[in-house]
Amino acid sequence: MDHVIRAVTGEDWQQARQLRLDALRDPVAGIAFLDTYDNAAAKPDEHWRARAAGSRGETVTQQFVAERADGGWDGSVTVLIERAGHEDVMGVPVEVDQAHLVGVFVRPEQRGTGLAGALFDAAIAFARGLDEPVVSRIRLYVHQDNQRAEAFYRKVGFTRSGRSVPVPGDESSVEHELVLG
Repeated sequence: MDHVIRAVTGEDWQQARQLRLDALRDPVAGIAFLDTYDNAAAKPDEHWRARAAGSRGETVTQQFVAERADGGWDGSVTVLIERAGHEDVMGVPVEVDQAHLVGVFVRPEQRGTGLAGALFDAAIAFARGLDEPVVSRIRLYVHQDNQRAEAFYRKVGFTRSGRSVPVPGDESSVEHELVLG
């Protein structure tokens, strides 16, 4: 693989913004992300600076990217460390300290190359911590119609927890919670 998997820093905000906008143009963006291109493109630079720096109030956030030798980015995943007693991004109460993987994206030409697996390895290692676990649970949500993504998540060890939540803005669809086994 000709990529380095690394953590995003605050200085990376312009590249992080561009990769997110590219992800929101992807044909499956409507079922993969809880955001739209127009909404994201309208956000001020300060939003992107804070996002790249990991600022999200009480939630610890770390984005990982797959960077090519030429400096271009081909994928990312973000880890949200959610603390018990708060709500997650879907508005569901958090019962135990957990890691929530969000914003999973790999450019179409890189899909099936192992890049997503490498990104997940970094995200999971971060969530588990080096010396002791940071969290007791690692999970994510996947849209009911995103079979390709769910197949990948299952391949890396995630299974359905049995919990599903309505998709914000589309009560006729659900997101299934998957947890790392």
